[in-house]
Amino acid sequence: MNGLNKNGGTATPSSMLPVYMLSLATFIVMFQGFMVAPLLPTFSEQFGTTVRHVSFIEPAYLLGYGLFTLVYAPLSDRIGRFRIVAFCLIMFSLFTLLTAFVDGINQMIFLRLLTGIGAAGIAPTTISWISDTYPYEKRGHALGIFFGSMAGGTAFGASTGSLITALIGWHWLFIGVAIIGIVVFTLILIQQKNIFGKTQTMTETKEKILVSFHKILSTGRARRTYFYVLFNGMFHSGIFAWLGYFFYKNYGLNQLHIGLALLGYGIPGLLFGPLLGRLADRYGRNKIIPLGLFLSAVTVLLLSQSLSLAISCVLVALLSLGFDLSHPLFAAIVTTFSSKKGAATGLFAFFLFSGYGLGSLVLSLIVNIGLDRAFQLFGIGILVAAVCSIFVFSKEK
Repeated sequence: MNGLNKNGGTATPSSMLPVYMLSLATFIVMFQGFMVAPLLPTFSEQFGTTVRHVSFIEPAYLLGYGLFTLVYAPLSDRIGRFRIVAFCLIMFSLFTLLTAFVDGINQMIFLRLLTGIGAAGIAPTTISWISDTYPYEKRGHALGIFFGSMAGGTAFGASTGSLITALIGWHWLFIGVAIIGIVVFTLILIQQKNIFGKTQTMTETKEKILVSFHKILSTGRARRTYFYVLFNGMFHSGIFAWLGYFFYKNYGLNQLHIGLALLGYGIPGLLFGPLLGRLADRYGRNKIIPLGLFLSAVTVLLLSQSLSLAISCVLVALLSLGFDLSHPLFAAIVTTFSSKKGAATGLFAFFLFSGYGLGSLVLSLIVNIGLDRAFQLFGIGILVAAVCSIFVFSKEK
């Protein structure tokens, strides 16, 4: 049966094609967001500075992204989902293109900040649209597709980005991503009526955005869930931002081989995201979330032991699976916090990408103790969170 979503969408709960189309925008945003992670040694040589200095390009992008999700997502409740997605795709493409022409690392850091701010509305607005369109019992499937695309963008950004840079240079990598961003915008524009409906009925509300945030965060369930979103985001981003350097330092891999080593990250989500979402819908998020956190902790603790190259590559894929078994489930829980989905998902994206930015920043600040030891500290932290999650999420369905 066809259903009309709150923003005028015409997608049916049985059809996932619109989810794939909107998730494509998040895929390219995440591709761009993490394609620089393996390039730290390259940029260090290019701009004549330290790897640690260069590493701040990652938190600059992610913190800018995280902060402005608080603006875009609730705004999409008022002016419509399509307008936010379209605006952010244009800004994302423009600033990505400009980054290709920088001649200093500080310029790149600043443009990465602007790119994050410009792109910040795409992911949370898509999550809001999913919660408008699909009932809770099917939302895990839709969010599995979305987060699979997010994980896939992260993976292919790191691996393919590194491979492309080895072939044609990082300048053309940024130019190519900007062009793809415009292509994705054009496709969504053409399919606007099929995805969002012929008319977009904006949510009528006089409630202030800050009041909506306060109402959501006034419940213990929401505070606990958002804390896990923040902490899990910190963990995965901090580790992933330094995986390229990890393979460079421990195994002496060049740029091409680093890309191949990171190829496994995101593949589980890309291939099995919808299946993992269905498992959560069927067996309960209270069972799957602790499993995902435990898996993440074990893989990073093993990575810190500098095992063989083949084992480390497998562990990278398992680390990605740990993300896929946790973060999409947090997103599904978040959509139940308020009827104002933009506010709830805006907070989700804020804590997620703030966690991404803080995680990469914290690891950059403590990396002087040794990369393996820094990995161990992160692994112990998420292991404690995994144990606590058994009790925190025990009542979640």
